[in-house]
Amino acid sequence: MLALAGFIAVSWSASIAGILFRPGAWYYEGIRKPTWNPPSWVFGPTWSLLFTLMGVAAWLVWREGGWSGASGIALIVFLLHLPVNAIWSVLFFGIRRPDWAGIEVLVLWASILATTILFWQVRPLAGALFVPYLLWVSFAAFLNLTIWRLNAGQVAALAREWSD
Repeated sequence: MLALAGFIAVSWSASIAGILFRPGAWYYEGIRKPTWNPPSWVFGPTWSLLFTLMGVAAWLVWREGGWSGASGIALIVFLLHLPVNAIWSVLFFGIRRPDWAGIEVLVLWASILATTILFWQVRPLAGALFVPYLLWVSFAAFLNLTIWRLNAGQVAALAREWSD
């Protein structure tokens, strides 16, 4: 059980950027968003569940083969994807660049897909536990790209406000 807790904690480490770079009321509430944008309270519980599922999935892969062979490769890809997850919050909320975040979220999506496939090959249940994450980030990518489009004229001004 200690290993399971460790994998969950490692997964949650990506949330630190989200905690440090939370949406400021004036920034996030002030930008244009589509009508289908979820209410702000949805994001915290959703990410809490997803980070926990990621940790359980990684633990299942580790239990299959430790850090060697296909398990080891899958776990390394998983670990490498965590900073990619964290960078999105820094770009979108921290430096207020939905354009850069829109590009970065596509890299994140690809890293999640790769991890999902590798986990599935080692232990199908572990891959299945990553599917909600892949679906959520698919939605988040579409949301990010829509926000970028809706605020295209404001992106440079938002970034300048951050740097001042």
